[in-house]
Amino acid sequence: MASLKTAPKDRSERVLVLVADIDNDLYRKTKIGGPLFGRVQNLNGATQLALADPEDTDSNAMFEAVKIYDQLKEEGYSVSIATVTGSEKEGYDADREIARQLEMILEQSKADGCVFISDGASDSRVLPIIQSRIKVNSVKYVTVKQAESLENTYFTILEKLKEPHYARIVFGIPALLILIFAVSYLLGAGWELPSAAIGLYLLIKGFGLEESLIDSFRGFGFSMDRMSFAFYLGAIVFLIASIFVGFGSYNTQMHLPQGESLAAYYGIRGFMLLLPVTLILYLVGRIIDVKSTRYLFRSFKYGTYIGSSIILWVLLYSFLQWIIGQIYFAQFVDYTIVAITVGVLVSIVTNVFRKRILATKRLRGKLVVNELGALIGKVASMDAKKGIFVINTNFGNPINYNVDRIVEISDKVVVK
Repeated sequence: MASLKTAPKDRSERVLVLVADIDNDLYRKTKIGGPLFGRVQNLNGATQLALADPEDTDSNAMFEAVKIYDQLKEEGYSVSIATVTGSEKEGYDADREIARQLEMILEQSKADGCVFISDGASDSRVLPIIQSRIKVNSVKYVTVKQAESLENTYFTILEKLKEPHYARIVFGIPALLILIFAVSYLLGAGWELPSAAIGLYLLIKGFGLEESLIDSFRGFGFSMDRMSFAFYLGAIVFLIASIFVGFGSYNTQMHLPQGESLAAYYGIRGFMLLLPVTLILYLVGRIIDVKSTRYLFRSFKYGTYIGSSIILWVLLYSFLQWIIGQIYFAQFVDYTIVAITVGVLVSIVTNVFRKRILATKRLRGKLVVNELGALIGKVASMDAKKGIFVINTNFGNPINYNVDRIVEISDKVVVK
């Protein structure tokens, strides 16, 4: 990459000075949503972030961007400055959000090339995303001088471990494994229970369900002051009962002649016996919570989850019944067809009711934000029959959104 000194001297070129905050520290620590466009917004954002966390390197990158912006402006370039933010989840969610915000910035700035300011290797991984949308003339790495020593590296690592994302990996996963092995030893379950737990975690991680589960537990609302408390408590009781029933079925089958090969299937079937009650109690509690917090639109999502959970349970339970020889294959096929049919009907009915409710909502003029809190614009118009609403962005260009992307409706509209 060219350095700033070797950057092209074509002063007719419109240059964008760009900073990328991949893990969205800016919003998490200051509640300032991206993108930031213009010198004033970026200087204010950098100042607020530095005050909230003086050790955060993103503020250094933003200050450096302002400095380079001023230098290029003095040299006669047509220059603009922007900071785009990603997501605390990092990975695909962060890259997608950075790409979306960058396209908004380029629509506004009409830049021909950019100077990318990075505070380290983690920011540099978004370079391909940036290069696919605009020519990168220069890359500037900002490093804190004190962090070059071993001592400060040690404290930098300690600070990183305070962040939830890294703490879960370094401390949470080993602690969970130790607890599982301890419980397995007390129950005399051997290595099977820890292996199943590790497999379940890898399955959740592999399908990208980890953050969704964490977000769900964050909004659990487990408080005795709420009516939902009784449903959550009932869900926990039935979950514990399901574990004991499953383990009992597994243990009983292991002691029967020639029962070892099917013991795992009996154990899973025993666990699933009371699982629908657990799921229904939990989801009813969530529906009560979202209604009490005025997020009525989310209740449709949890209502759909109840139907989907029952359908999935029917499929899995009938499959296990067939595996262990309790039903014939033809019966399993019949249950599968019925479950899929009911699933399609639930989906159709839910969408019809949701669109009818949207038709009664006055969305026009409401602010629209994404799930990360970044402002997209205002609702300009709504067509409930077609399932489309139009958003006017801050840059003046309209965007069509499908109503299926609406997550919740309160004083503003949240979309995914």
